[in-house]
Amino acid sequence: MIRLIAVVVALAVALPAAAEVRVAATTTSMAMLARTVGGEAVAVTTMAPPDRDAHYLQAKPSMIRALRRADLVVAVGAELEVGWLPAAIRNAANPAIRPGQEGYFEAAAQVELTGTYQRADRAMGDVHPSGDPHVNLDPVRMAKVAEALAARLAQLEPAAADAFRRRAAEFGKQVEQRLPGWQERVSDSPGVVAFHKDINYLMHRLEVPIRGYLEPKPGIAPSASHLKGLIGDLKARATGVILRHPYHPPAPVRKVAEATGWRTAAIPLDPELGADAQAYFALIEAYVAAIAGER
Repeated sequence: MIRLIAVVVALAVALPAAAEVRVAATTTSMAMLARTVGGEAVAVTTMAPPDRDAHYLQAKPSMIRALRRADLVVAVGAELEVGWLPAAIRNAANPAIRPGQEGYFEAAAQVELTGTYQRADRAMGDVHPSGDPHVNLDPVRMAKVAEALAARLAQLEPAAADAFRRRAAEFGKQVEQRLPGWQERVSDSPGVVAFHKDINYLMHRLEVPIRGYLEPKPGIAPSASHLKGLIGDLKARATGVILRHPYHPPAPVRKVAEATGWRTAAIPLDPELGADAQAYFALIEAYVAAIAGER
């Protein structure tokens, strides 16, 4: 018996550990996609919490530690993380994850973007010259990103390539099945008002008109004169819903809602920490329910 146990232990030590791609994701949406596509073949760390605006974070030691150990960075891209990710990558001293390397992946680079600019300056607000980076709220674009991510993961872990592609295809299939129902439920919506220009892709996908923004320019705090003009425009329309994220200040939303009778809803931009595909679909469901007046 002792000899048998010794043999089993020796074999266990000799067998290689299961390969695992270490992923550092910038947001919970990107972490969700990496987890969904990668399955048990990935270990995912999320650098930006869902209750913070990823535009305005700063590089932190925890981010640098995650990047130093990472085999793959999964970022939103299109300058969304420009204020902190490049600095964090430099300080991590991990050549494999630098932009242009196999270990660096941007979601925005995998799909067509809207809202591009030939030039941009601060007078235009916090704009992104490469285009609107908020692809996470468009399930169709996310499905395309999932396919591209599966291909990148396959380069890093070829033995799991078929599983990566299968999971990405399943995610896309679920999006295809759910989208018609979402569109049908909001088909009679008079429209929405957004706080920031980060729900455009979702509203376009749902075919819901955007009637205005609380920010006069992206990243610029709502002014009294801008809100006055917005209130005047909304009073002439059927009442829809004003959407904000929990980190947006509620006072401007409340002011416009009280003056116009429009409903309000505070919904996160990204799913919860540790989210899977079902949690992501639940986030989209929350937007649909709010627009349809079901919540």
